[in-house]
Amino acid sequence: MAYRNGQRNQMTFLPSCIEDYVSPEDPVRAYDAFVEALDLKELGITYNPHKVGNSEYNPQAMLKLLVYGYSYGWKSSRRLERAIHHNLSFIWLMGGLKPDHKTISEFRRNNKNAIKKVLKQCVRMCIALDLIDGNILFVDGTKIRANAARGKNYSKKHYQARLAAIGERINKLLDECERIDHQENEQESLVKMKEELKNSKKLRHKIQDILKQFQQQEQQGIARKTINLTDPDSALMKSIQGSHASYNGQSVVDDKNGLIIHADVVSHTSDLNQFAQQVTQAEAVVKKQCQVASADAGYADTEELEKIDQRGTKVIVPSQRQALHKPEKPFSKSVFSYDKEQNCYYCPEGHKLVYKGKQAQGKLQYLITTASICKRCKHYGICTKAKRGRKIVRLEKEEIKERFEREYEKASSQEIYARRKARVEHPFGHIKRNLGTNNFLLRGREGVQAEFTIAATCFNIARMITIFGSVTGLSYQFANLQV
Repeated sequence: MAYRNGQRNQMTFLPSCIEDYVSPEDPVRAYDAFVEALDLKELGITYNPHKVGNSEYNPQAMLKLLVYGYSYGWKSSRRLERAIHHNLSFIWLMGGLKPDHKTISEFRRNNKNAIKKVLKQCVRMCIALDLIDGNILFVDGTKIRANAARGKNYSKKHYQARLAAIGERINKLLDECERIDHQENEQESLVKMKEELKNSKKLRHKIQDILKQFQQQEQQGIARKTINLTDPDSALMKSIQGSHASYNGQSVVDDKNGLIIHADVVSHTSDLNQFAQQVTQAEAVVKKQCQVASADAGYADTEELEKIDQRGTKVIVPSQRQALHKPEKPFSKSVFSYDKEQNCYYCPEGHKLVYKGKQAQGKLQYLITTASICKRCKHYGICTKAKRGRKIVRLEKEEIKERFEREYEKASSQEIYARRKARVEHPFGHIKRNLGTNNFLLRGREGVQAEFTIAATCFNIARMITIFGSVTGLSYQFANLQV
């Protein structure tokens, strides 16, 4: 069988017009139309089509490059620079413009706040297109690695010792520079020492900021053992891949079409204190109060859930016990009856457990009146093995917790909760697998927030293309939107 061989010297021609480089149904046209529909002034990006003076790249084109680049999973400014030289869809998107990697990086760094607002405008477009109704919201979180090494996490004592050592080194360098200044003016050794002095002062300032961060968190009652030197806003978090310097990415997804309403990154290692905050922020975007808010057991903090429940919103969040699906032990707390009037418990044998005081974190302790009662009981050794007899711990808001558990077990709630995983896990799967956002490129919460927002926006656009089934149709809708 004959072979087909390429001929590099054969003359071929691209279309004479860049507009013909991509087909009408190429996804790049949807991203182009989306950014064209954005209100740059509201984002905070200065755009003056009649600007005079030294030319610079159109900020709208630069924003298109970033958003479309992230949809490919290409975050590096150098990779984006290569793309606008070799990839036809990028050449079409930029209209032949070819900014270098430094220009791309500078634009992203200088417009972090503007980029964070892109998702909000995207959601408003979805509302205008009747793709989001904001009635049922699902909340979930995922750990994403920071651009920092795990080994750069240090304790407060380490930073204090290092600060003292740097202070001594700076004093020595100042003395040495002053001595050599007269002998070897502008010689290589003096230049190196001045550079080291500059770096030492910069490091000292950074460590001082970290120590202030330790102090502020202690005043807020936050027990944080270590802070990362490279990215102080990140935190040491455990995931399936192990323990790494990471951020906790939070998203709120609408039930109607599975579109992301709100995306956030936090430094908290747990989701326990995030439920009310994330739901409230999502409602601020859609400008309405949701009817139902749901999340997994990682958000099962009674006080947090109550903040949303007391407004009249239905809360569907399982307790840890319900999520584990483990059968209860023969003498678990549920088989003990609580007497609200006397504030005491009665065991299955009718013996009384009286209130003994309050423990940490709002937990109430109940203990059998006399230890000998338990020791003489036929269930001793099964119910409890404690020498002081059986003890029960009750939450201050135990009744509210039980009400949430009953709400979760209702058939109507189970139907909604069954949709939760399909809705809320889908975006994370797309963002992590398809967009390759397993780690952040930028450092600091502001930069990380901008990256996560772009990734969430890219998911929404990809999802809208699927819903409409036509890039041309979606681009037309973007072009005629009034948001």
